[in-house]
Parts: sequence; structure tokens; C-alpha cells
Amino acid sequence: MAGSSGSQGRPRALITGASAGLGREYARQLAADGYDLVLAARGRDALDECARELEAGFGITADVRVVDLATQEGIDDLADLIDRVRIDVLVNNAGFGLKTSMRGTDDERLIASDMVMLRAVTILSVRAARRMEERGRGGILTVSSLAALGAYGVYSSVKSAALLATEALAVELADTPVTVTAVLPGFVKTEFHDRMRVRRAGPSWAWLDAEDVVAESLRDARSGAVVSVPSLRYKAVYALAQCVPRSLVRDLSGGFGMARRKAQARSGGRRAAGS
Repeated sequence: MAGSSGSQGRPRALITGASAGLGREYARQLAADGYDLVLAARGRDALDECARELEAGFGITADVRVVDLATQEGIDDLADLIDRVRIDVLVNNAGFGLKTSMRGTDDERLIASDMVMLRAVTILSVRAARRMEERGRGGILTVSSLAALGAYGVYSSVKSAALLATEALAVELADTPVTVTAVLPGFVKTEFHDRMRVRRAGPSWAWLDAEDVVAESLRDARSGAVVSVPSLRYKAVYALAQCVPRSLVRDLSGGFGMARRKAQARSGGRRAAGS
């Protein structure tokens, strides 16, 4: 995952969804490791603020790319950048949560989820893999989710497809110096779950700090791991999921979906009563 392409010979990392949450933490830790950065997201103000903070704090160069990866134009913009500028590490982090079932998700949202969390991931990863293989080094990280192991809703489905695409690319590059890693975090303390109105009222052990998730996934990527599952507790969940039959996974996913719908209904009832 090292390189010598940025300012003063520093390696350079491209991070999507870099303005908040895990993306911002990846930016911070890579800057601390001496990487120049290309920060990509939809909102300029948050990106500019992040870039200024990291440049001042770590003495690196942070370029900003305002793109919407729900559009082909946005994907092409970053793909073209990968062709023109040496990228030593690509972090596919852009994404958004979907609270509804597959049937309850409108077409526009279905298309956007596919564009941002699958098509962009695949196109940018393949483009980066070609360039990195030519140069003989590089690393690609895709933030998937432990939800990829389940079978509920659009988010689970898209993250599962992204995981498989990442593993397939890793197989192709197994005999090269380029590493490809899928990151499968569980619940992380970021605004991502706040936006989904997922409360942190569950067991405290289920919630991870973004700093720890990013640090462990970067260590795993540097060691060449194809799948990174941060924290021992979620490693146990991942290992268990590999052992149970898919029929049981479907049953558990159905139970989770029913519990989630009931919780949302109760939450909606409380909001209505308080309005």
C-alpha cells in the first residue's frame, strides 16, 4: 500500500465519501501516515473543511473533488482522475443507508444505491487495479458491511454484491503486488446510523469506534487480507455466518426485518403522539 507519487514523493490516496464518518477517519489516518489525499464527496463545504484541517494538522496536500456517484458523470470523473493521477490507495467508502424493504424502496433510490455502492465501487476498483498493476504496487479497500452476510433489504443486497466483486478482483490480482480488501464493519459510532435513526440503545459491545475500525482495516490491508472484519466480537459473528446454512440466514434475516419494522412502527407512533 505504499507509493511515491504525491507532493515531495509522498504516496497518494483517493477516498470516496470522505467528508464524514468512516471516510473522514480514513482520510485522517492516511494523512497521519504521510499520504497526500484526494477527498471525494457531494458536499463542498464539508470537504473543504476536512481538507484544511488535514493539511494544517499533518502537512500533506488534500485535493477536493465534488462528485455525485449516483450519476455516471460522477463515476466517470473519478475514473478519469485515476487514469491521469497516480493513486496508490483507493478507499471505496461512499454509501448511504436504506431503512425500507426492497418492495418499499422507490426506483430512484434503488438505482442510486446500485450506482453508489456497486457500480462506482466496481468501475473505480477495476480502473485503479489496472493502473496499480502496471506500476507494480497499490491497495484497494472497499467498505462493505456485515449486513452483506444477511438477506434483508436493498442495503444488504448491494453490499453483498460489492463484497463478491471485491473478492473476485482480489482473486484476479492474487499473484500481483496489488492488494484488494473488503472491510466488513458492524455497528460503528458515526452519523451514518444516526441518519438511519438506528439508536445506540443495544448492547454497548455492539458499537465500535470509527478510529479502531479504520486502524484495523488498514493493518489488514497492508498484510494482504482479502476480508477485514474489525474487532474480535464481529470476527466471531463472521465466522459463525460462514458455518450456518443459507436457509437459516434467510430465517434470521426475516426475523430481523420483522423486528425492525415493529421498532420503526413504535418509533413512528411515539413521534405522532408527541406532535
